[in-house]
Amino acid sequence: MALSYKARRRWSLVVLLVGLPIYIIAAVWVMSFFETRPHIVIEVLIYLGLGVVWAFPLKSLFKGVGQADPDQKD
Repeated sequence: MALSYKARRRWSLVVLLVGLPIYIIAAVWVMSFFETRPHIVIEVLIYLGLGVVWAFPLKSLFKGVGQADPDQKD
C-alpha cells in the first residue's frame, strides 16, 4: 500500500521531529560504551553507520517530499 503525497509529507515531518532526536540519543548512547573517545576516523565511521541504519529504511518515505504535489491540479 503506497502512501499519498500528503501522508508521506506528514509522516516525514513526524519522523524528523520524533525520530531524529531518538537517533541522536541512540548515537550518544552507543558512543558512551567507549571509555575514552575513539580515534576520529572510528568515531566518524560509527556516526555514518548509524545514520545509514536510521535513514535507509525511511528512504521511500522521504523520496519526493520536497517536490511539488504531483496530484495537485494547476
